Amino acid sequence: MNPRRRVRVDPGFFDELDEQLGSDRGPDGEPSSTDFLVLDLPTIVERFAEDFDSLALAYPGRPDYRVLIAAGTLVATAVVIGQRVGDDTIVLLGIEIDLNWPDEF
Repeated sequence: MNPRRRVRVDPGFFDELDEQLGSDRGPDGEPSSTDFLVLDLPTIVERFAEDFDSLALAYPGRPDYRVLIAAGTLVATAVVIGQRVGDDTIVLLGIEIDLNWPDEF
């Protein structure tokens, strides 16, 4: 069983999130960064906390950096990079969001 790790979010993560989603909902109901933080981020944090060692390596030869590619409730896909630091905490460093849902599944 994998250890459950603490997860924190780097301030730069929030900056990237705000750049991609904005602080307000879009005119057609596009999610805001706050919407994402409330509905999608908890699941991402849980995956990093529980499954860090089984996530894909973000960079070859750097097992301390992992990447999660996940479908969200509000976004089609979120790609999140996390790093395990000295005290075994996971720090979420960056995010790329795709809002475009496929026309067909």
